[in-house]
Amino acid sequence: MLLKDFLEKDLVDIRPEPAKDWRDALQQAAGKLIEHKYILPGYINEIIANVEKNGPYIVIVPGVAMPHAMAESENVLGTAIGFAKFPEPVIFDSDDPDKQAQLFFTLAAKDPKQHLQNIGDLSDMLMTEGLIDKLLAVNSVDDFKALIDAGS
Repeated sequence: MLLKDFLEKDLVDIRPEPAKDWRDALQQAAGKLIEHKYILPGYINEIIANVEKNGPYIVIVPGVAMPHAMAESENVLGTAIGFAKFPEPVIFDSDDPDKQAQLFFTLAAKDPKQHLQNIGDLSDMLMTEGLIDKLLAVNSVDDFKALIDAGS
């Protein structure tokens, strides 16, 4: 299961402080992927540039963002998904209340096939009834572990 995978790879980051803005949130949300050498910092710049150009397409449902850039990026060193939660919503578009997120699933993939697999796996997981609400209620890595232990 994906949630367990995040935990085993040390890719869960429950942020204690709100992000300054969406750019700051993207930088913070990718921290574990950088720390564990799945991506280089330049990958975040690519994601930010994409959002600046295309709008907040990474907010897939209200409350959930799936930051990613091109699968062919030279700034991606390995395939993984990092999970970060912020204590309050990060606003991507002040004119659109649905374009905010507290849950960030940052995707890194070495090739387009793995990229599509990541998106599919994540989408399937997020369709699980009540899971987004349960993740929004998580305030620590221990809470995250308890959620997994409860079989969510």
